[in-house]
Order: sequence, then structure tokens, then C-alpha cells
Amino acid sequence: MRTVQGWFRDTAGGLPRSFWYLWTGTLINRLGSFVLIFLAIYLTRERGFSAVQAGLVIGLWGVGGAIGTTVGGTLTDRWGRRPTLLTAHLGAATMMVGLGLARPLWAVAAGALLLGLFAEAARPAFGAMMVDVVPEKDRLRAFSLNYWAINLGFACAAVLAGLAAQAGYLLLFLVDATTTLVTALIIFTRVKETRVALTVVVAKGAVVPAGALRTILRDRVFLGFVALNLFAALVFLQHISMLPIAMGDSGLSPATYGSVIALNGVLIVVGQLFVPRLISGRSRSHVLALSALIMGVGFGLTAFADTVWLYGLTVLIWTLGEMLNSPSNATLIAELSPAALRGRYQGVFSLSWQLAGASAPILGGLLREQAGNTALWLACAAIGALTAITHLISGPARERRAAQLRAAGTPVAPVTLTRTPAPESAEAAAASPAAPVRAGS
Repeated sequence: MRTVQGWFRDTAGGLPRSFWYLWTGTLINRLGSFVLIFLAIYLTRERGFSAVQAGLVIGLWGVGGAIGTTVGGTLTDRWGRRPTLLTAHLGAATMMVGLGLARPLWAVAAGALLLGLFAEAARPAFGAMMVDVVPEKDRLRAFSLNYWAINLGFACAAVLAGLAAQAGYLLLFLVDATTTLVTALIIFTRVKETRVALTVVVAKGAVVPAGALRTILRDRVFLGFVALNLFAALVFLQHISMLPIAMGDSGLSPATYGSVIALNGVLIVVGQLFVPRLISGRSRSHVLALSALIMGVGFGLTAFADTVWLYGLTVLIWTLGEMLNSPSNATLIAELSPAALRGRYQGVFSLSWQLAGASAPILGGLLREQAGNTALWLACAAIGALTAITHLISGPARERRAAQLRAAGTPVAPVTLTRTPAPESAEAAAASPAAPVRAGS
């Protein structure tokens, strides 16, 4: 009993109350995350769209998400975390209902685009708020707990969505919209604004650094990390777009797909809380490389699956890679983000997911249509292996950059306090990285 209590205390003890409100909002939102799980099946079976048309609609969701994360990241730093989250959640709930009522292809496509925009605009604000409220020493635990909540909700949603779809697909959209509104209410009433406005003064004649966007675009270490996440996401997101179609071709029902994909959430719920202790103190580059390799193997084996248990086995394999990837990714992005640009860095990182969300279903659909199902999944294995190798090569540069930002303690270069700059200069000074930015990611 003492061992269990000690493990629980080490895993969940001492975290701020604000974190637990965010955690609760995450869990409730994910319990109702029905739509994206079954969107490909809904579009092809209920609406009669082709696989290419379904891929286009899901891709437009990703395009909207790319716009949303970019806008959301900027609003997070300028307007605040809390109002950005509230606006994004309210917009997403509205568009969720609109997408469920849409019938023509153009209306469904427009609804998916706008839903992706609002839903993903919340991601940078949520990520920045999480980093704001959790001390650095506790972030690995906090991100693992949050990811655990995501997948607990996902596991339940995948099973419930399969049952709810039998009562009518519109119910999926209505429940998803409701849980989004509940999440917005929790955060708005229980979590205070966490953005800290920085006041910066610059010496006369001092060189003012470039603005936020230019700072990010010059940060090759960070952009390289974003690119690697993009390739990993291209593989991972095939479970939403092409996997349900492949299982349908094998004669399996939507409810069976829901049960199989729920294994992903179940495994994470059972094992994710043990991951922080497993990877603590280990090289993040090695962990991320192993994660990419395992995910590649899992998705690659889908080429040979044709029964429920084989599909389930592939899901369990790539889920192990996902479990290693998430906390390592989250802590690293937090350490690579200067405090004054935390929302925008989170937004650019989230942009990799949205670009993958836009291109993964289209590329997957085209490759499957032109080269066949086997070629699609073997290509996923190859991408996973190449991503693993690149993580090993680029890892040391990322750790050096993280160490520089920790040592500097602030994203603003030292200046002499002699005059107050104009607002534009103040923003530019706040955009300065903690350490000299070397050309590159």
C-alpha cells in the first residue's frame, strides 16, 4: 500500500490547482470527441462521398487547423490565453453542429475548414497555459497526466461513438459540441489568465531584434524539430483517415473499427503514467528516435492485416511509440520556446500537426489509390525509420539550444535602461531569443 501511495504521490502530487482544472477540461472534451474518429466513415458511408472526396474534406479540416494554430498562437501572446481559449471553444461548438447539419459536398467542406480553424486555435493557448502554470521540474509528469486524460477520454469516446452512430450520426456532432462548451465553461470560470505582460526598455542606439515571426523563421533548431514532428504526424494520422477505410475493405464494421482503435486509448490509460519514470534521465533524442521507429513498424505491419486481431496488434505496436513520443515532445517544445513567444512557438509547432492533418489523408488516399494498400503502409514504415535516424543526428543541437534558454532565464537580450521604446520596438525586443539565433532550426 505504501508503494502504491508513494507512486501516486510521485506521479500526481504537488501539481498546481490550475493544472487540474485544465486536466479536467481535457478529459471532458475528449470524452465527447466523437466526430474526428468516425469522420471518414461518416463521409463515405452516410454521405456517399468517395475516398478521395473524404480525404479532401479531412484535409480541409487540417487546412483550417493550420490557419487556426497560426492565428491562435498570435492571439495567445497578444490577447491572452483565456479569451483565446473561450473564443476558440465557442466557435468550435457552433461549427460542430453546422458540420453535422451540412449536406452538399461544398457545405461539408466549408464546415470542416471552419471547424478545424476554431478547434485548433485553442491548442497554442492551452499549451502555453499549461507551461505557464506548471514549474519546469514537474512538466514531464504534468504532460504525461494530461496525455493520459486525452487517451482515457479517447478510449471511451471510440467505443461510445460506435454505439451512438447506430442511433444517428447527428448525435455524434451534438455530443461533441456539448463537451466542448463544458470545457470552455470550466476554463473560463476556474482558470485565471496566465499571460504575463513583459515591459521592455532599450538603450538609445541599441539594435532592436527582428519581430516574432522572423525570430521563429531564423530558429533552425526549432524548425527542424517541427519538420520531424510533421513527418511523424503524416504516419500517425493515417489511423484516422486510411485505417478505417482499410478495415472496411476487409469487411469489418464501423463498430469494429471503434473497438480496435479504442485499444490505443486503453493501452495509454493503463501504461502512460509509468512512462515518465521509464524515460526520466534518458536522452530525449534516443527516446524520440525509438518512438518513430516503433510507430513506423506498427503502421507498416498494417499492410499484412486482414483480421480484427491483426489490426488490433498493429494498433498496440504503434501506440507504444506514441506513448514514448508525447511527453518527450511536450517537454522539449516547452524548453525550446522563449517565454515571451511561448504562444507563437506553440502555434508553429501545432502547425506541423495541421499540415499533416491537411496532407495525410490526401497523400494517403492518392498513394493507396495509385499504388495499393500495401505500398501505403510500407511507406509509413520507411518514413518512421528515416525520422528515427534524423532524430539521432539533430538531437544534440536541440539539447544545446534548450540549455542556452534555461541558462539565460529570459528571452530578452540584456539592455541598458535609458528610454522607453515605442510599442513596435517593445514587441520586437520581447521577440529576441535568449541566445544568439544560429541560422537554422
